[in-house]
Amino acid sequence: MPRIKLDIPGLPTAVTAERDGDIGFLKLSRPEKRNALNDTLVNGIETYFAGLPEDIRAVVLYGEGDHFSAGLDLSELTVRNTVESVHHSRNWHRVFDLFEFGKVPVIAVLHGAVVGGGLEIAAACHVRVSEKSAYYALPEGVRGIYVGGGGSVRIPRLIGASRMMDMMLTGRTYGAEEGLALGLSHYLVENGAGLDKGIELAQRVAANTRMTNYAVMHALPRIADIDRPGGYMMESLMAAIASGSDEAQSRLKDFLEKRAPKALHNKG
Repeated sequence: MPRIKLDIPGLPTAVTAERDGDIGFLKLSRPEKRNALNDTLVNGIETYFAGLPEDIRAVVLYGEGDHFSAGLDLSELTVRNTVESVHHSRNWHRVFDLFEFGKVPVIAVLHGAVVGGGLEIAAACHVRVSEKSAYYALPEGVRGIYVGGGGSVRIPRLIGASRMMDMMLTGRTYGAEEGLALGLSHYLVENGAGLDKGIELAQRVAANTRMTNYAVMHALPRIADIDRPGGYMMESLMAAIASGSDEAQSRLKDFLEKRAPKALHNKG
């Protein structure tokens, strides 16, 4: 069945919204600019997630054309003073937090340039699928600027602060295979196969209970950031809440009575 357009009021043409059953699709739609991020596109991401229907259980994020995103549209930097630039960066933080700590998990499908702000968006997603054409870079250092979309917080958690320093200081670029090994992506597929893999993973994610997905998205990263005693307590509370839900109890009963489907073996 073909995907259908999602009618979300105020959505700009810089992004495209569709759905297929309980899977939502968000496409970055500035291929003529290599999906460079401007205010219209970033605010369109906010509009999409704010207007996401309640029955959507997972979202696939991808880019139109030859690239996921080549990062910030640098033409916008020339029209802001320092105070405006701070507010601009903080707006990116707020928007990217909307889906990192949002209602549903987001699976990013990466190809071509995943550069600068494009990598910052990818790092805010929960699962990342890379095609072999993907390459990663943080060229802000050689351009005399600095990351502003949360990269300083998210990317070191994926690859370490030292590797991020190297990328920014030297302009180093990583290919898709290196990105997989470092943790910039979770899956690596052939060119052209990324969207199908993203949909497959989104369907698995959508089959989880809402509470389990919420716990993984919201509790797990916070547990990783706090002290061990606090982490253990938060884990215990989250485990009790998740297992006590009606949906979880029904699934556990199905498993014990051998009615549950067998777990899938994922080869990556």
